[in-house]
Amino acid sequence: MPPVKGIILAGGTGSRLHPLTVAFSKQLLPVYDKPMIYYPLSTLMLGGIREFLVITTPTDAPMFRKVLGDGAELGLDITYAQQWQPAGIADALRIGADFIGTGPVSLILGDNIFSSPNLPGLLTGSLAEADGATLFGHTVPDPRPYGVAEKDAAGRLIGLEEKPAQPRGSEIVTGLYVYSGDVVDVVRDITPSARGELEITDVNRAYLAQGRARIHSLDSGTRWLDAGTYDGLLDAAAFVRAEEQRGVRLGCLEEIALNLGYIDADTCYALGSKHQKSGYGRYVMAISGKTD
Repeated sequence: MPPVKGIILAGGTGSRLHPLTVAFSKQLLPVYDKPMIYYPLSTLMLGGIREFLVITTPTDAPMFRKVLGDGAELGLDITYAQQWQPAGIADALRIGADFIGTGPVSLILGDNIFSSPNLPGLLTGSLAEADGATLFGHTVPDPRPYGVAEKDAAGRLIGLEEKPAQPRGSEIVTGLYVYSGDVVDVVRDITPSARGELEITDVNRAYLAQGRARIHSLDSGTRWLDAGTYDGLLDAAAFVRAEEQRGVRLGCLEEIALNLGYIDADTCYALGSKHQKSGYGRYVMAISGKTD
């Protein structure tokens, strides 16, 4: 099987967060003690992915490189591509066509934050068995701003609605997707919307029409947050803070890399020491088990 790869879409204008994001990328805003992009990157890392493409704007690209570098310090391979103007979520798959190659690939939105004990296993399994589209659903109080999944009595995916005024259910499609390598061909056949955007729902519907789309409904133990709004950003920070106060660290890239064997204790300690004046840096130094 070809190596699994991950794409993080961190482009766009962040208009839902204006004026916060007029001069600064949404995905670099702080979510408690870490940049927002740490969280989607950690989700894909926990799914066993080590090769990443970060898609961002030409203006923001240097800042992302400063924050993440090439990933080598964490045992990762991070490359970058530019999205010159917002053109829909599926545009990330068009931009990343050469990176995807023959697949499989997982695409995640840079403002989506997950906390779930079951998601790493679901993601790993979905990538290993990728054939078509695998979506990850979550029940929300108000599904109208999102893509909504329609399922039959047996729980099978039978329909997808994009931002419906009258939703047929309360389970939305989160910003995490797994596709087989032929997604590059599927995207090429998608007709852009009236706004000139490539809609991810159209990609998913194409697979659904082929009988090759499925959805994993994330259980009640999952917390999913859209940090791309004022309230979502504040809720995400409050959630991460509360989890850390009870001893659970979310989005700590160094800890994940250490636990997965990508880096050793000495490297972990050295990475933490770069930020030793912060609580985050001291935590990374402590989990290494090393001392001066």
